[in-house]
Amino acid sequence: MEYDEFLRVAPYGLPHAEKERQLTSVLKALTLMHMEHCLEYQRILATLGFSTAADIAAVQDYEQLPFLPVRLFKEYELCSVPREDIVKTMTSSGTTGQRVSRIFLDRRTGAAQSRVMSRIVADFLGKQRLPMIILDTSALLKNRTMFSARGAGLLGFSMFGRDRIYALDENMQLDVAGLQAFLQKHEGEDIFLFGFTFMIWQHFYRELVRLAEQGTKIDLSRGIMLHGGGWKKLASEAVSPEEFRRRLQEVCGIRKVYNYYGMVEQTGSIYMECEYGHLHASSFSDVIIRNPLDWSVQPHGEKGLIEVVSCLPASYPGHVLLTEDEGVVDGENDCPCGRKGKYFRVLGRVKNAEIRGCSDTYADKISRRA
Repeated sequence: MEYDEFLRVAPYGLPHAEKERQLTSVLKALTLMHMEHCLEYQRILATLGFSTAADIAAVQDYEQLPFLPVRLFKEYELCSVPREDIVKTMTSSGTTGQRVSRIFLDRRTGAAQSRVMSRIVADFLGKQRLPMIILDTSALLKNRTMFSARGAGLLGFSMFGRDRIYALDENMQLDVAGLQAFLQKHEGEDIFLFGFTFMIWQHFYRELVRLAEQGTKIDLSRGIMLHGGGWKKLASEAVSPEEFRRRLQEVCGIRKVYNYYGMVEQTGSIYMECEYGHLHASSFSDVIIRNPLDWSVQPHGEKGLIEVVSCLPASYPGHVLLTEDEGVVDGENDCPCGRKGKYFRVLGRVKNAEIRGCSDTYADKISRRA
């Protein structure tokens, strides 16, 4: 199957053996390509025992490919295309004083990211674009050539909506009148809402509670909310994913609330949460749980460090990455939602890891100002 044909497959429809074969083929080709075009990556591979094309060719399964710690992108500018081919530079979230990752995209990689992300999200939202409420401020998108992870997320998910409005003003205050007018205009229609977890809680949910206490109820029973960006700060407030969904339903009637897991270092390869609360790996990516003592692959049900692989990064060597998150694969091909592939849980950041999620970074900035 050619690469472009592979990107057209059903996002959750590949049988295990076919997915393993396709990902192994694509990831080996990407490893070889990055080895040839990124000197820093070539040197790293050599220290890991992969110094020639024959070493890559000998790999039988993508679980055997060398991984890069995701933090490496904070230390080095890793790029596999000529600088003149870079059309966008994305940066990860980071608190004041932290280094941020810099991810360089050419047109081909950017197009593949958009294409795959569209297929994944359409599996949850449908193919028709919905009226969209962005639970953030438009002030974020000022530099269109260098995106933060938060800005890239807003822009990326915006392509799934139409007649978009920003629910928050430049001071992060809820535009109640604008929100009410938008809902009246689209009465009887499904509404797509997108934002980052902590900001939804801090600036949207809490304001809805205040309004309800004053007798103003915002009806979002036709809403479909996607959110992501980290749970660390909400966990400190004893807000679990289940509690998050329950509270939102109580205050505004919304029932379809989906979390997602992803990172700027592998934009496009997001892991969506299904209606049963499971994060799913798509046909174009996978998760591997590593034992931190010897880097062996953990069996399903055993926790370890999350490795993520993606067939999308062609302009930088971000296709096989070890994250700083702990997780566990709960199963494969047998989720009640019917989607094929692995499904898993993120248990949290490893101890002493930096705050990296968009929500958690923003929450940390708020706490510093308090």
